[in-house]
Amino acid sequence: MVTIKGGRKQLVMGAVATVTAGLALGAFALSGTASGATETAVAAGAGKHAKPTIVLEHGAFADGSSWNGVISRLKADGYPVVAAANPLRGPASDAAALRAVLDHVKGPKIVVGHSYGGNVISEAATNDSDVKALVYVAAFLPAPGESALELTNKYPGSTLPGTLDPFTFQQTDGSTVTDLYIQQDKFRHQFAADVPAKQAALMAAEQRPIAQSALEEKATSAAWKTIPSWDIVTTEDLNIPPAVQRFMAERAHAHTTEVAASHSVAVSHPRLVADVIERAARATVR
Repeated sequence: MVTIKGGRKQLVMGAVATVTAGLALGAFALSGTASGATETAVAAGAGKHAKPTIVLEHGAFADGSSWNGVISRLKADGYPVVAAANPLRGPASDAAALRAVLDHVKGPKIVVGHSYGGNVISEAATNDSDVKALVYVAAFLPAPGESALELTNKYPGSTLPGTLDPFTFQQTDGSTVTDLYIQQDKFRHQFAADVPAKQAALMAAEQRPIAQSALEEKATSAAWKTIPSWDIVTTEDLNIPPAVQRFMAERAHAHTTEVAASHSVAVSHPRLVADVIERAARATVR
């Protein structure tokens, strides 16, 4: 079942069909380059009732291909889409990279973040008047001074630490960095339990690591304080406990949708995720 909350209202809808996503790589997971995406957005903006560009930010242990099923549905419904590459080095530097994308894509935008991508969009969208709504997908909504690690541990339930495969290496300046992967044989259970086994195996092989320090870095701003927000809470999530997700959503006064899904809800329930994004777009861009 899927529960949708808006303010104090609740509505229970039928189960959402599960559709698996395909695979794609690159800084922008869409047909065309960054400039092509911008041209699409500008062309769309010519109409009086043009649709906003949807900018997607993936999280840790994933890449832009995790949005494929969502992208195909959004584009079929006429939305320009850009899936940005998240460096996964730290909220401040990752937000700077995303902000460059936001500045490049002209016109109104709906910005969407999955998992750690929520940290990034919360900072990147701050004071950006073209960002009309934020959509958090099984994501962090940190307040200034909070880190992803701190929020994860706020309530029990995350089994992520026991599945991690750390890798420490030396950078050219002599400093060391520890990157975190999820062990491939544990990836599906931990990250994508409701994704078909073959698809989850591909995701495990393609996962991009996050710097351990990125999960410890504290947020400096929170765009959700001033920009209308929507949140998809995944009640079978083993990365970010559902109680943590609910706490953050309630604090942000977000329009909340709960679904019995794993952390990889954008892969297992792409239609649901696309529907929430489109709901945010319709409510804020007229």
